[in-house]
Amino acid sequence: MFKNKIFFSFLLLVVFTSKTAFSQCAMCKAVVESGDVSMAEGVNNGITYLMVFPYLLIGVLFYTLYRYKKNFKD
Repeated sequence: MFKNKIFFSFLLLVVFTSKTAFSQCAMCKAVVESGDVSMAEGVNNGITYLMVFPYLLIGVLFYTLYRYKKNFKD
C-alpha cells in the first residue's frame, strides 16, 4: 500500500511539473531566444516529444519482463 502511494505521488509530480520544465540544450536555447515565441515553443515541444520515446521503450521492456517472470512463476 505504501509503495502505491509513493508511485502515485511520483506520477502526479511528473505530470504536473512537465509543463514548467524546459528541455532545451544551451545551443538550442541561444538560437531560439533570438526568434519568436511560437518557434521557441515548437522547438521545446519537439525536444520533449523526442525525449519521451526512450522512456516508453524502456517501460515496455520492463513491463514485458515483469509479465514474463510473473507467468513463469505460475
